Amino acid sequence: MRVISGSKKGRLLKAVPGQNTRPTTDKVKESMFNIIGPYFDGGWGLDLFAGSGGLGIEGLSRGLEKVLFVDHHPKAIETIRSNLATCQLMDFAEVYKNDWRRALKIIIHRKIVFQVIWLDPPYKKIKHYHEILQMVNDYRLLENGGSLVCEHSSDMSLPDTYGLLNKMKTTRYGSIALSIYKMGSTSP
Repeated sequence: MRVISGSKKGRLLKAVPGQNTRPTTDKVKESMFNIIGPYFDGGWGLDLFAGSGGLGIEGLSRGLEKVLFVDHHPKAIETIRSNLATCQLMDFAEVYKNDWRRALKIIIHRKIVFQVIWLDPPYKKIKHYHEILQMVNDYRLLENGGSLVCEHSSDMSLPDTYGLLNKMKTTRYGSIALSIYKMGSTSP
């Protein structure tokens, strides 16, 4: 696993030990960033269910100003911190060992609005996607035109709209799919 573009291109990233996380492949990551960016001129990102932190680190490498990383597994938190240190990005990150609901409540209280949110919960937890999409919409956690990227099982489908969130694209890569929403945009 590595950073594939931007200021930290080529840096190797550690995976979370064990079988509980599935790092996003380079092919899927490259496709994702080509759709949502591929580069950023500042803005904040949220890597929810961050695992190794690879998506948020890629976002920082590609120009995001700051990324919040959230995961509730201690080994994931250790791995995120190690990967941020390897890439010399600790000053541009906040790392939280927290449940996603609690983390979103804190973000809402802090009134943080993001340019991009990555959402990659365990694939069997379809309910999580709906709850999170609802919260992102209701509390306007994305900037107008901001992107929400859902990585999920390819046999699962997400709704075309969630309030002001409109699905722009769903792409499948074998057993993995990406559904990408934009805040305040109309679907094609």
